Amino acid sequence: GLKRGDIVIVESSVPPYTTRNIVKPVLEESSGLKAEIDFGLAYSPERIYIGRAVKDIEENYPKIVGGIGEKSAEVVKILYEVFVKKGVILLPDTVHAEFEKLIEGVYRDVNIALANEIAEICRNIGLDYDLIRMAANSQPFCHLHKPGVGVGGFCIPLYSYFIINTAKKNRIDPLIIKTARKINENMPEKIVNLVEKMAKEHGLKDFRIAILGVAFRGGIDDTRLSPAVAIIKKLYEKGYRNMAVNDPYVKYCGELENLGLKIERNIGKVLRNADIILITTDHPEYFSLSLRKVYSLSGKDFIIVIDGKHVFKDLSEKPKGIKYIGVGKPAI
Repeated sequence: GLKRGDIVIVESSVPPYTTRNIVKPVLEESSGLKAEIDFGLAYSPERIYIGRAVKDIEENYPKIVGGIGEKSAEVVKILYEVFVKKGVILLPDTVHAEFEKLIEGVYRDVNIALANEIAEICRNIGLDYDLIRMAANSQPFCHLHKPGVGVGGFCIPLYSYFIINTAKKNRIDPLIIKTARKINENMPEKIVNLVEKMAKEHGLKDFRIAILGVAFRGGIDDTRLSPAVAIIKKLYEKGYRNMAVNDPYVKYCGELENLGLKIERNIGKVLRNADIILITTDHPEYFSLSLRKVYSLSGKDFIIVIDGKHVFKDLSEKPKGIKYIGVGKPAI
């Protein structure tokens, strides 16, 4: 158990005031010791990317530290400075550090929502969002994000709700954060609507859908709150049963198993006889695909490709038998 002289550091992302109002009383009550007198207590958020945790901690980012008091903060600062090459940013207290971590995610959530909204406008008026983004970001004050099929994982979506809840408790209505969350949560429904729209426009009936990607982000096997899973479930709910799913990383997904869908590792089997190919995750393996290759593997005279992650780079060499459309890219 907790002993005199110990240091406790909370790193999980938590709502503001958690370290001060929950962790501290629990530790003091269970140990009979007092924080800042008998033991140290600090909050220092985890700032890592799945797959490169050690490098992120040691080399890529400064460590954020907020102590329950000055002594705790100083001791934890000295500890991290031993191995964190980018140094330590010391904040006034644990609440500042907790809030800072959440805002990193909220910033991304809001900017991804902005990207998704601009991308939809671009697609509908015949513009290529990628070209707009490239040109706009040449100005140093513009940092447009990439659009997609939604935002998943147990980080960004939850961080926004932590801040929304904190704001409401203080009688503040965080309109931008709430709107961004709604936009990103609605993206799976918009992708499903796009599937139906394209199928109807091209007279497809009883069509087969090949879905590439189950994880919420490329290069990992994490399906928590994945927009790809949400899209598949919405398609299933609308009566589309002829679906095949591929993911090179995810071996099992209970939510899909409950629908009777298994993840096929062989992409050729998934693409065979597909009428619509839907890209829902930006796995590195998918960027090696070409439109010509997926067209050939489908074995069909005509297919629709809906690119939710902008993986295809050979649009100028698109076979005549493909109708291509992407998030932020007009149909060609």
